[in-house]
Amino acid sequence: MNTPIKAVLMGAGNRGMTYGSYALEYPNKLKFVAVAEPIKRRREKFAQLHHISKDNIFDDWEELLAQNKLADVAVICTQDQMHTRPTLSALEKGYEILLEKPMAHTLEDCLKIVKKVEETGRILGVCHVLRYTDFFNKVNEIIESGRLGKIMNITHRENVAWYHYSHSYVRGEWANREKSSPMILAKCCHDLDLLYWFVKDLPAKICSTGSLSYFIEENAPEGAPKYCVEGCPIEESCLYYAPRIYIDIEPIIQIVQRSNKRFYKFLMKLRKDHVKFLTYLSKIIPPLKRLRYWRDWPVNYLYEDEEEDYSDEIKRRILKSSPYGKCVYQSDNNVVDHQLVQIEFSNGLTANLTMHGFSESEGRTLRIDGTKGTLKGEFMSYGENITIFDHYTGKEEIVFQKELDVSGAQHGGGDYKLLDAFIKTLTTRETASLTNAREAIESHIMAFAVDEARLQQKMVNMDIYHKKLNDI
Repeated sequence: MNTPIKAVLMGAGNRGMTYGSYALEYPNKLKFVAVAEPIKRRREKFAQLHHISKDNIFDDWEELLAQNKLADVAVICTQDQMHTRPTLSALEKGYEILLEKPMAHTLEDCLKIVKKVEETGRILGVCHVLRYTDFFNKVNEIIESGRLGKIMNITHRENVAWYHYSHSYVRGEWANREKSSPMILAKCCHDLDLLYWFVKDLPAKICSTGSLSYFIEENAPEGAPKYCVEGCPIEESCLYYAPRIYIDIEPIIQIVQRSNKRFYKFLMKLRKDHVKFLTYLSKIIPPLKRLRYWRDWPVNYLYEDEEEDYSDEIKRRILKSSPYGKCVYQSDNNVVDHQLVQIEFSNGLTANLTMHGFSESEGRTLRIDGTKGTLKGEFMSYGENITIFDHYTGKEEIVFQKELDVSGAQHGGGDYKLLDAFIKTLTTRETASLTNAREAIESHIMAFAVDEARLQQKMVNMDIYHKKLNDI
């Protein structure tokens, strides 16, 4: 492709920056020509990286869409509850859409988006990026090959690491369902989409249990202050002590130490056990400053100004007032910290989904049992692995392995491959490589049914939900 697809971005947070990095790496495929973002540092950073003219930098999406059509594509990465209006407006304006998941935070709004896509004939790509990873493509390939026989049961686990859960779902932007969306939608529509993709049939019945039972005020240590750095009596032993996560970067150290990358493990040991020596070395070897004064995830969420000092002292000062410095037992969170889902599909296959926020590492694990074989898979932050067990021979075979990726690629490389599929669809108008709007909404329908089943403590018949989709 000689001429890149032109795009505008609405929402320059973590996801927007990820899709932006694709354009920087593949400038012949995608070019961002405008950005709308309410937070100044994010807006200015994205504009600077993509050399966007001042006339095409906006505080909000309404200002951007008030202009004449600026590009071919609108990439929408606003907060969950701010997806619907910009998507509908951009479709009316003539943009093709790449929409961050979830599509919307209510079923009614999801249905509005699907209806508008079909009315306008536009392309809608929803960022179910796990479909595009090598790992899950391999799983799907094995299922379709018949090697496992007829699939009878799938057990899938969304293992949210203790540090990720506390960062995003206790202290962070997805902690409160009224401000974002239910946990099963915000985090697990990826997983529900995978189940729908593997089974290739509609869900018939759904039930669910789960609750928020650990990150609550009743579990706060006696005498614990509102903010960790105000003198917590158990700061030396608390897993979630904010400086441990954002200054000592314990999550990053643990991720790397579980990998097979010896050099990176050495660097993290240096950061953990010899920080004074690392401080000295960083003055002599400038690249080590990035390790000593960490500014990537999750530390980047502390800062309003990209150029601010990343010293320990400044971080500690920020933690005195930032939501990321709050005691995890005294935060504005109300999404579940563990949940179980049971699904019966129309073809009789059963599936179980477990989501919890207490894993030692981040990632998914799954087991697929068929009449001829069993597949076990690990899609974890420290590496990926798929093993097949043949029932007849009793033999096992490792059919896929990948070590820790230190390139910075998220979701096992699925982000960039999603964009490849989206651009291919735009240029060829062949939709086989990209899920259509009705396929994309299925995981959302499942999530809303799961939420209803949990809150009302009942089994939900999916016919009612599918009738709503068929009626639009």
